Amino acid sequence: MNFSCQAILFDLDGVLVDSTAAVERVWRKWAMEHALHADYVVKNAHGRRSIETIRLLAPTLDSERENEIVEGMEIADKDGVVAIAGARELLLSLPAERFTIVTSATRALAQARLEFAGLPVPKRFIAAEDVVNGKPSPEPYLKGAALLAVPPGECIVFEDTPAGIQAGHAAGMRTIAVRSTYPAEALTAADAAVGSLAEVAVDHTIEKLRIQINCSRFASDSG
Repeated sequence: MNFSCQAILFDLDGVLVDSTAAVERVWRKWAMEHALHADYVVKNAHGRRSIETIRLLAPTLDSERENEIVEGMEIADKDGVVAIAGARELLLSLPAERFTIVTSATRALAQARLEFAGLPVPKRFIAAEDVVNGKPSPEPYLKGAALLAVPPGECIVFEDTPAGIQAGHAAGMRTIAVRSTYPAEALTAADAAVGSLAEVAVDHTIEKLRIQINCSRFASDSG
C-alpha cells in the first residue's frame, strides 16, 4: 500500500518511542498520591497533554504545579524507554526538512525521551507548550504543517491514539495508525495501520515522499 505526500508528522510516544511502561508508572504513582483510580487515570493519560489530563481528572488541584511534578517524574523515569522498531532507520532515511514531531509531551520531556531512545532530535518540533489546545484539537498538527511550510493536505500523520488520529483528520491530513498503545479496533478511523515503523519505507524526490507500507487497510488509499 502506498501514500504520497510532501511531509510526515510523527507523534512521539507510541510511534517513535516506546514509553508506555514509564508513562503508566508515573501516572499510577500520581493517581495513588491523590486517591484517584489508577486504571482510569492511565486510560485518560495517553495521547493528551499532561496538564489537560490533570484538569480533566483533578480539577480542584493546581494544574500548573501538578504538571511540573508529573513532568519531572516522567523525565526521571527512563527505565524501558526505547525506540519503536524501525523508528531510527526511518527518521535517518528522511530529509530533515520533510518531517517533524508533533507531541503532547513538553519539549524537555520529548527531548529526554528521544535521547534515551537514541533517536535524532529535530531542530524544530511541536511540543505541549507550543499550543493552546492539545489533541484531539487540530491545532498541534496544523502548527506542525506550518513549521515545515507544507499545506496540511500534503502531510501524513503517524499516530497511536484515537485522539491523535482525530486531530490529524481534523487538520485535513491522512493518518497511519501504529498499533502500539491501543488495539486495532480502537484505531479504525485511521487510513491505514502498522504494527511498527519497521513496516514502513519512504522513497523521496525533490517534491514528494512516497510511503510504502505493509499494513492493515482501514480506508481507501487516497494518495
